[in-house]
Amino acid sequence: MSKSKRSYEERIEELRIKEQAALETAKKYEERKKQLERRKKDEEARARTHRLIEVGAAVESVLGCPVTKEDLPKLIAFLKRQEANGKYFSRAMGKHDDTGNENGNL
Repeated sequence: MSKSKRSYEERIEELRIKEQAALETAKKYEERKKQLERRKKDEEARARTHRLIEVGAAVESVLGCPVTKEDLPKLIAFLKRQEANGKYFSRAMGKHDDTGNENGNL
């Protein structure tokens, strides 16, 4: 008995089907990757928003009154003056050391 051999066309078709399945799998992985990247970006945005709200709340608690939009340029100018005059804000926040390097890095 001779073993029946598949024709070239059959083998090519089989490879084409496997290739198509691999492409579909790759598309699924790509979509999952994009979905995870979107989730990560959303989570980072939520964390940033939360942090900004906390900073605003801390400023308002120190001032004892709400900070308005009109107050923001004055607050920014004040903080910039503190930095220009000796990095006072950075030092107070622990973001600057006395060697002139930010975050204590050499």
